[in-house]
Amino acid sequence: MQSMTSAPTPAMVRASQAYQASSAHRNPREQEADIFRQAIGALRSARTQGLIPQVRALADNRRLWMSVIDLVSDPTNSLPDGLRASIISVGLAVQREMDADKPNFDFLIGVNENIAAGLAGNG
Repeated sequence: MQSMTSAPTPAMVRASQAYQASSAHRNPREQEADIFRQAIGALRSARTQGLIPQVRALADNRRLWMSVIDLVSDPTNSLPDGLRASIISVGLAVQREMDADKPNFDFLIGVNENIAAGLAGNG
């Protein structure tokens, strides 16, 4: 009987090493912007799909914003207090929108786009 788990193939190992090497040279803010871009892509795709893709995209976006709020709420966070409060306020607005019976995907996408642009230095 064959084992259900298998060792990574050499190609998988090389791909993992390449990803780690490329990430090591990227600005952390750009990496954070990429996380928002992934959420944007999922929300864009889901807004015209059925309920399951929408629920999945909203759940992923909720986890993202819960993490953001947790991080900026941490008293050791080095961002200025006013900026931290503004980010929390935006995060709470996003959460309220996601709790709506019919969330406005365009609003959620727009907020995420603005955050991604700011992180990438384009906003």
